[in-house]
Formats: sequence, C-alpha cells, structure tokens
Amino acid sequence: EFIAMPGFDGFLGSRASIGMDVVIVGLVLLLPILFVSIMAVKQGRYRLHKSLQIFIMAALLAAIIVFEIDIRLFSDWRVRATPSPYWPVGVGTSLAVHLVFAISTLVLLLWVLIEAFLRFPKPPVPGSHSRRHRFMARLAAIDLLITTVTGGFFYWLAFVL
Repeated sequence: EFIAMPGFDGFLGSRASIGMDVVIVGLVLLLPILFVSIMAVKQGRYRLHKSLQIFIMAALLAAIIVFEIDIRLFSDWRVRATPSPYWPVGVGTSLAVHLVFAISTLVLLLWVLIEAFLRFPKPPVPGSHSRRHRFMARLAAIDLLITTVTGGFFYWLAFVL
C-alpha cells in the first residue's frame, strides 16, 4: 500500500527523505576519507591531512544544512518514521543517542580544526601542540565513527523497518 509522504523521497529506497539519505550516505563516505587523512598524517603528509580535514568539516556542515533545510521546509521526518514498529519510543531514543554524538562530534571537530589553524605553522608541521592535537583528534575521529553508527541505527529503525 502506497502512503504519500511529505517532501522529497530519498534515493535509498526507504521511507526517508532525500535530506536523510544525503546525510547517511555522507557520513558513511566520510569514514574512508577520515582513514586516508589519518594515514596521510602518519606518513608525514601534513598538507594532505589538513586539506582532508577541512573537506570533512565542510562536508559535515553542508550535510547539516541540506538536512535542516529538508526537515524544516519540506519533509516531516516524524510522518515518515511513524510506520516504524519502533515509533515513537525506540526511534526517539535512538535519535537522542545519535544527537549526543553528532553534536559532540561537530564541537570536537570545530575545536580541533580551529586550534590547528591557530597553533600549527603554515605549511603544517609537527610542533608543541601536536600531542594535544593528536589526543583531541582521536576523540573526534572516534566520535565521528560513533555518530555514523548511531545515525545508521536511527535511520534503520525510523525509515527501513
């Protein structure tokens, strides 16, 4: 049975809107870029690492903007999630958990990026800030991975089941 959903349908074949699909695909695609960026810094390719980190941050901000425009102006994610057998408690709980990690990821990535711009020389090379940067960057990378996993779980509960 076909149920008309508000907004623009996504491209992954679920009940999700296009904004949701862009965000989930974007998160998954950023993980290999993050891996390449980590490998670049381990190989002493600091300019590549910097460029990839700027790209990751820009991509996350673009995904957030697309997502917010979609859910605020076009698609009602709640209507799309209502058919889920886990609506509303499971979907809402998974979204709350995801948002904890998504928000902390954004804050950590911004923090690491801003500090790197302020403390590392241009072109970037290791310095006195490297140890702190490495620690904060590892937290941000782990947070991004958890954000992707929790976002995928929310997507699956809300729009696939």
